[in-house]
Amino acid sequence: MPATPDTSPRPQVLPRAVRRALDAMRADVGHDWSVRDLATAAGVSTRSLQRQFRIFLGKAPHTALRDARFESARRELLRGAPDTKVMEVALRSGLPHCGRFATEYRSRYGETPSQTLRRQVLFHDTLAAMPPIFVASRDRPTMALERIEASPEHEGIARGIADELATALTRAGVSVTADPRATRYRLVGAFAGTEREWRLTLRLLESETGRHLWAHRAQESRAAGGAFGDQFATRIAAALHPHLRLAEIERARSRPDGDLSAHDLALQAMPHVLSLDAEGNARAIDLLDRAMERDPDNALAASLAAWAHAQRVIYHFSSMQLEERTRGADLARRALALSGDATALAILGNALTSLRDVETAETVIGKALAVDGGSAWAWGRSGWIDVYNDEPDSAIERFKIALELAPHDALAFNSLAGIGLAHFVAGRYLEAAQWQEHALRAHPSSAWVHRTMCPAYVLAGANEDAQRSLAALRRNYPDLTAHAVQQGLPPLPPASFELVVEGLRAAGLPSA
Repeated sequence: MPATPDTSPRPQVLPRAVRRALDAMRADVGHDWSVRDLATAAGVSTRSLQRQFRIFLGKAPHTALRDARFESARRELLRGAPDTKVMEVALRSGLPHCGRFATEYRSRYGETPSQTLRRQVLFHDTLAAMPPIFVASRDRPTMALERIEASPEHEGIARGIADELATALTRAGVSVTADPRATRYRLVGAFAGTEREWRLTLRLLESETGRHLWAHRAQESRAAGGAFGDQFATRIAAALHPHLRLAEIERARSRPDGDLSAHDLALQAMPHVLSLDAEGNARAIDLLDRAMERDPDNALAASLAAWAHAQRVIYHFSSMQLEERTRGADLARRALALSGDATALAILGNALTSLRDVETAETVIGKALAVDGGSAWAWGRSGWIDVYNDEPDSAIERFKIALELAPHDALAFNSLAGIGLAHFVAGRYLEAAQWQEHALRAHPSSAWVHRTMCPAYVLAGANEDAQRSLAALRRNYPDLTAHAVQQGLPPLPPASFELVVEGLRAAGLPSA
């Protein structure tokens, strides 16, 4: 697990001297900065700079510099160009002792630099394999991608960035135009370059109100050969997408009931499906039934409905498991026959794996990633498929790609839970429990996580934690038995499936 960051409150507005010193060190992390150098760049005395860093950042300048160096190295490794070498990244980032770099990097980020880089090769290869196809839909949100402001010498680069962004956003299900008239959203940006780095800032605005929905700032080191290509644009589109989705859901909620289309009703249902709890599930099914009455061929509604009914089995929301599984399978077959975008396909993949049809789910998720290699939901579901196929280390790589693409997405916690289950399948039981604890903190109502967390603690020999986990499971599911868990569990590898059930029995869950 990555080290827990310091979350103690700090003043939000930094003094000019601190900002200048931070900007200087981040612009050239490889420079051998002394406190005197930083103080000169900030325009204050060394004593004053040290005092302001302690007050406003809670750390000394040299500690902030080391943090900036690791942030720079992490950013470059996450960019993952095919010819990237870990040693060269460390040296460029001002971290010349490669053994120490690897050790501290693992302590900070929970993985080695080589693991980070290897994962980016997988991501890069997926994008490179995407065919030039897009899924048409009358329900796409419309966005004006306006000219990115840049100085004359950088206008060519700015146009290239805009072209890459337009392609990535189109793949992500957005109808992109350069004309801001009659669009729901506007994406505006500015590009600047210095001797040491490129900088790009972007803002997503609601066209009608001018309301600010999202902002992004990216920078690439010229020394590292930084460039803005398809991988960079795909990551921006992935980071933007959850905010755009929320705006679309808000828009659907604000419309009068008589004006709601099937797509509007599906959007209203989406957060209830994503809640992964019984109350939200019931509300979602009601909305989705209405949506499918209005348009039986709406791919998003059918996919969400299939997943919602599958949830009633896998999360023990209903005692009528056979009926719910049958209804979910019927809806999944309907969705398979429809033309959906990457989001609808990823949701359908969720439904199919919950219904234990892993083979079909793998085909569907492959299509989703072919349409949009930046779909965090598709990457997350591909991780679950690898768990079910007994490939835990590959699963962890895919879950982490999903988290890197959209760390604040509504389903990010599900990738954390997936990493935990992957560690369980790999026999790393304490790590499994720790990651699932992390998932529960991110989404406290997901009490079903205790089904696998409790046995992980049992197998790790942490009996007190196992009992605490079992108590939480039984509080939320008073009538749950080991037999019911067997009926509801997703299609884990057989050995892991048995360990989960036996671990729950050992902890004290009744057999029947």
